[in-house]
Amino acid sequence: MYQRTSKAGVNASRQPVAVARFVAASLLALGAAFASQASVAQVKPTVAYIAPSLDISYWQWVASGVKQRAQELGMNYVEFTSENSPAKQMDNVRTALTKGVAAIVMGPVSSTSTPPVLRLLKSKQVPIAFTGIGPAAGQTDFTSAVTANNYETGKAEGSYVCKLAKERGGNKIAMLSLPQDRENAQKYMKGAQESFKADGCDLVQVLETHGLTVNEAVEQANDILTAHPDVKAIYGMYDEAATGAAKALQTRGMVGKVAVVTADGSPTTIQLLREGAIQGIFLQEAVGQGIDATTQVFDALNHKPTTQELALKEPLVTKETIDQPDAQATVKRVYPPSAGKY
Repeated sequence: MYQRTSKAGVNASRQPVAVARFVAASLLALGAAFASQASVAQVKPTVAYIAPSLDISYWQWVASGVKQRAQELGMNYVEFTSENSPAKQMDNVRTALTKGVAAIVMGPVSSTSTPPVLRLLKSKQVPIAFTGIGPAAGQTDFTSAVTANNYETGKAEGSYVCKLAKERGGNKIAMLSLPQDRENAQKYMKGAQESFKADGCDLVQVLETHGLTVNEAVEQANDILTAHPDVKAIYGMYDEAATGAAKALQTRGMVGKVAVVTADGSPTTIQLLREGAIQGIFLQEAVGQGIDATTQVFDALNHKPTTQELALKEPLVTKETIDQPDAQATVKRVYPPSAGKY
């Protein structure tokens, strides 16, 4: 017998199919949304920090600043050490690019080592910010150079050292210098020499570091004191220089008789400052340089304005001023809490 199907029955039979199709479409849309989120997570930008050497505390502290700021900005972080080799530095840049980094923060091995790095990164359109040491003279294809105001600091430290020498009855000064193939060292030197000439002091000997170690600085300070017993002050361009000079003077029983002043700052030199073995430190913000350099490349990636030459001030602190609030605020941008007491 023929069975008639009602219109209502047909609609009822179609409803499960419609519901199934709706659920399937919803699941596809939800899946697409998750896939999109996963894609965003995968393209989270990575910043590479390339240090000349991670054996030196200064560059470790720059790394701390880069890592801290990268985390704040939602960036991944990787680091490399160039072992003070221009060839290794180029290898590190190539490896970083192979890993797909979006930006690079670099403390270069030397200023003269930077042109091939800049040519490669320009061809890949990868932003780079330098820390501590700027690129070679005439180079312009970089995002930012976040350094200390080395020239002005060189002048200020030169005048202060000359003043301390004269207070000790002389005008002879010796210098423990950074390698002069670095633009920051050249600026320190230029400023210091101008002040010595203007203020009437003689720079009788300059010894450049080869390894940035305290032991080397002790040996060099002893060489200076032996060759020039009339030296009344030692100008340090880097932290270990002051530590080494202070140790040499302590061994000779001459603490305070020869003034010691340096750039940089560390828990060690700040303690020596408090003890009177060092007479002044021009604070260089290692952590701050890492923070600011990372901000610069992040802004470049996001098409925001950047500052190509960002020279941070190096304020003088003494035994009498180290505990003042502004000095302590600066010290906290010099080294991280993990390094030691402020």
